[in-house]
This record gives sequence, structure tokens and C-alpha cells, in this order.
Amino acid sequence: MEPEATLVPIRATDLPSLCAWVDREKPDLVVIGPDASIAAGLADELQKRSIPVLGPVRAAGRLESSKSFAKQMMQELKLPTAPYRLAHSASEAKRILAGATYPIVLKADGLAAGKGVVVAETEREAMDVIASWMERGELGESGRTLVVEEFLRGEEASLLVLTDGERWMLFPAARDHKRAYDGDKGPNTGGMGACAPALEPHPEDALAIARRIVDPILGALREQGTPYRGVLYLGLMLTPSGPMVLEINARFGDPEAQVVLPLLDEDVLPLFLAAAKGSLPAERHGSFLRHAGAAVCVVLAAAGYPKEPRTGQSIEGLSHTRPHGIRFYCAGVDRHAGRLVTSGGRVVGVTARAETLKRAREAAYEAVSWIRFDGMHYRRDIASALQTGRSGP
Repeated sequence: MEPEATLVPIRATDLPSLCAWVDREKPDLVVIGPDASIAAGLADELQKRSIPVLGPVRAAGRLESSKSFAKQMMQELKLPTAPYRLAHSASEAKRILAGATYPIVLKADGLAAGKGVVVAETEREAMDVIASWMERGELGESGRTLVVEEFLRGEEASLLVLTDGERWMLFPAARDHKRAYDGDKGPNTGGMGACAPALEPHPEDALAIARRIVDPILGALREQGTPYRGVLYLGLMLTPSGPMVLEINARFGDPEAQVVLPLLDEDVLPLFLAAAKGSLPAERHGSFLRHAGAAVCVVLAAAGYPKEPRTGQSIEGLSHTRPHGIRFYCAGVDRHAGRLVTSGGRVVGVTARAETLKRAREAAYEAVSWIRFDGMHYRRDIASALQTGRSGP
């Protein structure tokens, strides 16, 4: 980010230091990216200072920080989502899973840095998750409560919604690729790549889905006295019986944001500011942000990801001359002794924007070939066919 931004060495959850920085700098607008910042209540603190903030208050952010809260709200509002049960102890989880049909989806209730969803193919895998999260506490408090969900089949899609708490606008639909390996094989990850616009849902269907799901959620949060201002992310499964909500995030999704934002064809600052202030233009309600072209992002991951990524590997190629439309988003990159090295599981998101999805895909994979580090792995089928019939959690 250094060529385009001033980096401030404050942790995303260090609210006293962040607020002290805000008091000094008095920014015109704060856009919150990390889920942990929302869960910690950063928006609440900024609102006390009358700083416009694009990000929900902590109570509204429970849509992401508590999967049980989100599922219960969707159930109360009769929104389409997978049938589920909650387990508050390992013994309760084992009782729920007795005689279960596999595959089945297990989700940690709280935030887990992309590690809180497992599609268990067998009873043994499910028991391993219970032992890891609920008995050994490997996810901390986030894994103490377990959401057990029916496995859904269909095509995945992501809808990102800009909202001021009442009115909303849509970004172009995106398609994430969660599984670690080609052909949607392997363990779930935080996302191995994405493309936009997705082939499904069609724009008119996306708007219909938003009306069906977003309006009731925003209304319920207003009634609770916690209006939602920010970006609302809907992770969907487009099943034969209709769209179902897989997950809700209280922020821009990753890597969806890397393909959605480059497509925007209008100045979004006034719209972001209006959403933060609760004043999106009435005439833009229920419409798309203007966008053009297509984009593909391929995530380059470290050896061992998603379980135990190997860090400290020297990275080559990030200084490669990039033509117009190519961006490198550094996610797990650090400097050590003057070298760029890996510092996380998902290391770099290589994104290309072009006139068509096919051209964007070709450009993205060409740019991938410029980068090297030991153990680097990535999916080679991002946006390759977008076949129907995919399945996921």
C-alpha cells in the first residue's frame, strides 16, 4: 500500500490507539475493513466522535461475529438459509451429530480468521472438529459454540450491499472459490480467488434477492435500535429450489472486494460518505453502483495453507512492471532485512481487470507467472468455467 497510502502501525483492535490517531487526524471518512475491528466496537467509538464511519456498530456487526445471532435472525425473518442446530458443548454436538447425514457443515460461532468453517465428509472428520474446537479450545471462545448446518448444493455467489441503514445499492455480483484446490477440492479457506461479475445471479435476480433478504434484515436492526451502515456481504448458494444465505459478513468480503472495487465506474467517495451519514440518495435506492468490464483475482498461498502456513519465504516478482488493469494486493507480505517475505497464509491477490471475463482471466494468470516464492500454490481454475452444480457450505 505504501505508494498510495501512509501506513500507521496500529493494530486493528487497539481501539485506544486508533481513537487517539483519529482525534489527531480528524479524517473525513473511515472505512472499516477488518472483522475484528467491527467486533471490537470501532464504529461505536468513532460515532461518539462524530466521525463518519462506513462500518456497522458492534451490535449490528453480530451478523458476522456471531453466526448463531445471524441464523436466529434469518429464522425469525423466515429468510432462506440452511436448516441448523446449535451446540453449546462437545457432548451436545455429538448428540446432534448422532445419525447425521454427511457431508455436513460445522461452523464456529465466532470470528476465526477464515478457519471457522469445515465441511465434514465423514463422522470422523466431524468428531475431529469437535475435539479441536470444543474440547481443546483451538479457536478460543469463537469455537465454544458450534453451528451444525445442512450441506447445500448449487452455485456460490456473493452479493455486496452498500447501505445507510434503510436504503441500499448493489455492487456487481462476485463468485468466490473457497476450496483450496482445483475442482473445488480440499479444505475450506478464506478464499483462493474470485471473479466479477458472476454469471449468476443475473442483475435483475440479484436485485430481487436483495429485496427479499436485505430489506428485512435492515428493518429488524433498525427496530433493535442498531441501524446498519456500511457494507453488508451476503454469501449465497444458488440451489435448484432458490437462493439460500450461506453466511453474512459485516464488511467487504475478501477476495471479492479485490474484483468488485476495480470495476466501479463512478466516484464512490460521495456514496460511501452518504451511506456513513445515513443519507444515500433516494433515487439510487435498489440500484447498482455503476460498473464496467470484468475482473479476476487469483490468490497465491503459502505452503501449508490453510492449516499451518510457512512464513518467512523470500518473494520475487512483486516489483515487476504492471500494465494497466493489473494489481497486486499484498495480504501476507512483510519486510525482513530489506527483502519481501511471506507473513501469512494468503500471500498475494493477483487481480486483472479487462473488457471480458476471459481476457481478465488470461491477464491474471500471466501476472501470476511473474511471482515466485518457495511453496507457492494457487488454483488454476479460477473463473475457468463457473459451472453450475458446484457445492459448498
